[in-house]
Amino acid sequence: MGEFTAGTLLGGRITYRQRRDGHRTGFEPVLLAAAIDAKPGERVLEGGTGAGAALLCLAARVPDLTGIGLERDAALAELASINFKNNGLGTVSCVQGDVVKPPFSRDTFDHVFANPPWFDDASTLPPDARRALAHHASPNLLEDWVAALAAMLRPRGSLTLILPAATFAQGVAALRLGGCAGVTLFPLWSRNGQPAKMLILSARRGVKSPDRVLPGLVLHDEAGITMAAQAVLRDGHALSLAGNKV
Repeated sequence: MGEFTAGTLLGGRITYRQRRDGHRTGFEPVLLAAAIDAKPGERVLEGGTGAGAALLCLAARVPDLTGIGLERDAALAELASINFKNNGLGTVSCVQGDVVKPPFSRDTFDHVFANPPWFDDASTLPPDARRALAHHASPNLLEDWVAALAAMLRPRGSLTLILPAATFAQGVAALRLGGCAGVTLFPLWSRNGQPAKMLILSARRGVKSPDRVLPGLVLHDEAGITMAAQAVLRDGHALSLAGNKV
């Protein structure tokens, strides 16, 4: 059957290969990319980029980005590089390295973002080692990731995370410890009237702006994926928080 599976993102605008035996891409990286308020010519970094889905989607929406994915797994870093090349993204690349020990200087990027591992040690580990690495968080991992990512931000640069709703308080605390403020909470509702299972948190380094809770996005209705969600997942539109200024 082969080591990889081939597919597309954003309604076919992006070709995308991922490992058959590793972490499988869902909605999260596409939604995360839609939340980044990047402009042409800016520098962005994704921590734990995997096979590169989020950076691919962001680069498809914002031309002329300098995008870098940081990935600890050497095979995944190579696969992300291939995905970037296959989509003609010459200014997007992947570097092998650990998010908490990044090979970059302080004040380097305009935007940093991540979909960090979030299952705790009490959760059952997947049998596949790559899936376990992608999903399971060691103690203080979120705080360590945010501290390292925030340090690479230029003043007023944004740090954006997609997280389970249950880790909301931990995520906000980590952003504050990392010197970021003006926290924006964007819930991702599975359906109207149901609790949000996932959310997007975004903040900026060194600002004094107030925190905000936005209406968020409803992903499903009786017909399937909502039209608003399809505009992001299929058509590559930005989420509403991406255009709001701090």
